[in-house]
Amino acid sequence: MRETHHAPGRIEFVREFVNTRDIEEGTDELEDAEAASAWLRSKDLSDDAEALSEKDRRRLVAVREALRALLLANNAGEPPPAEALDVLNEGSAEASLSLRFEPEGAELVSAGGGANAALAELLAIVHSSMRDGTWERLKACPAEDCHWAFYDRSRNRSATWCQMGACGNRSKARAFRARRRRPARG
Repeated sequence: MRETHHAPGRIEFVREFVNTRDIEEGTDELEDAEAASAWLRSKDLSDDAEALSEKDRRRLVAVREALRALLLANNAGEPPPAEALDVLNEGSAEASLSLRFEPEGAELVSAGGGANAALAELLAIVHSSMRDGTWERLKACPAEDCHWAFYDRSRNRSATWCQMGACGNRSKARAFRARRRRPARG
């Protein structure tokens, strides 16, 4: 059982979206257009009664994996991969966003429906978290068989693993075995 590491506020939607694919368990909540549509409705990211098209589902999956690549870069302290940025730019070009003014201030909101509305909403959340400083704390576990998105709540923003007792220990055990196998230098 994974620790949850929920993110604060609306950035939790992004964490949950990235985690619709569980590499370790081999499951994908966006495995087909009907499942993707149901997931979006369950998160109030879409109110369309009909299922998404397969093309829409593929766009959602592409954006999800591009976001995962950004979260892996956050964890490694590296710049975001250019390919992931290209996918996000393509995804945002089709999603319709508008600026809405309220007494509390202004925010980006989706102006379309279906997959476009969901992508617009998710990308607006990413934009907002990049501006408020919470984005750097949203990371993906670097374990090749995991890549689970988690929110780093450590004081110094140094958490690396989604769960130290599982992914962290496996990584440390592999590194220890590799060091033990190396021949001693004489």
